[in-house]
Amino acid sequence: MVSQSTSFTSSNISYPPTLLPLQSPHRIGRKIVPNRILFQPMEGCDGTAEGAPGELTLRRYLRFAEGGAGVVWVEATAIRPEARANPRQLWLHNGTVDAFAALAMAIRVACLHTNGYAPLLILQLTHSGRYSKPQGKPAPLIAYNNPLFESTPISEDCILSDDQLKSLEEDFGTAAKLAEQAGFDGVDIKACHRYLLSELLSAYERPGAYGGSFANRTRLYRNAITAAKASVSGDFIVTSRLNAYDGFPYPYGFGVTADSADDAYGIPVPDYTEAIRLAQELHTEYQMPLLNITIGNPYVNPNVNRPADTPQNRAIEPPQVGVERIIHAAAVIQESVPELPICASGFSYLRGEAVNAAAAFIGAGKAAFAGFGRMAFAYPDFYKDALAGELNPSKLCLACGKCSQLMRAGTVAGCPVRDSEIYMPYYKEHVLHRT
Repeated sequence: MVSQSTSFTSSNISYPPTLLPLQSPHRIGRKIVPNRILFQPMEGCDGTAEGAPGELTLRRYLRFAEGGAGVVWVEATAIRPEARANPRQLWLHNGTVDAFAALAMAIRVACLHTNGYAPLLILQLTHSGRYSKPQGKPAPLIAYNNPLFESTPISEDCILSDDQLKSLEEDFGTAAKLAEQAGFDGVDIKACHRYLLSELLSAYERPGAYGGSFANRTRLYRNAITAAKASVSGDFIVTSRLNAYDGFPYPYGFGVTADSADDAYGIPVPDYTEAIRLAQELHTEYQMPLLNITIGNPYVNPNVNRPADTPQNRAIEPPQVGVERIIHAAAVIQESVPELPICASGFSYLRGEAVNAAAAFIGAGKAAFAGFGRMAFAYPDFYKDALAGELNPSKLCLACGKCSQLMRAGTVAGCPVRDSEIYMPYYKEHVLHRT
């Protein structure tokens, strides 16, 4: 049994004199990534009705491209229309593949022009599961009912059968093939934040082939990876953003056991035994060249997933505790599977210390890549400015949670504080005027 132990946070990091650990290249599969900065898949909810990238989508990724990250992880893209989390979520199919190709090319050209190299481009493939809202209204497709999430059980008609789950495998393969056709370097088989593949990891009490045992709970995930790999060329990367821990008690959360105790703030202490086992299998049996580790659920326990300086977060636990938990999860997996490059999350909350903290973390071998989400929304040039010694405090992410509020409100998402001309009108209309 592997549980949370010593921590590695900003409070006990000895910052390196330079940012050299972040500037070193790294091999991912057969490709060389120019640095250790990864921009996480931050969903903008601004595609077209058909699922193609929209104007704001293109704007966001051009800003990301110019920011100088070695890896740009393009946001959640549905594999089926009913799998979309909102009517403007990206959806890759034959009718949109050319638009995705144009987006991939635009990102590469912008980064080459600005930075002299092209980033590694990963496209996240998703089934939104219980968070499916393809027409703007909840249309959940679940692995099992969870009383922690719903006071009234969701209709059993919404519980996907074993046959329905099996049919999704081919869709992941088809989407991976289209992503390669569109010019991406790889795809992410998304298994995080309580979307469908993530939810199945905690289906301890579901009967049948997709619940109960570890092999059953990971069946669709592993088969989706196999289908994706079988549909693409040998150079194409199949990776994943994986929840190592959900933050919910057994039997409703992955990364805990029936014996897991709560910490001082009433949150189950992580047990990473199964996450480590899964990471080891992804490395040895599926030759996964990179794994992006995250935890929590942005809808139900955002303090675990995106620690913020909000009264709601601080009423549960100090945000620094959440940051420590996220960063530690990646370190545990990296230590257990040293040959598998791991991307860590959770640095954005540290604001002015974030880049130095990431450099120390990577330099200490705690992970191979440092992932930034909210910071990229707010300040896409933060890495370049930090390298130049020109980090601007007035542009840093404030960890205020407003980008998450926009997404939960069902409108386009971005930073209404640092990118106010574009996103503050949406925040006023969809958040402030509805509270």
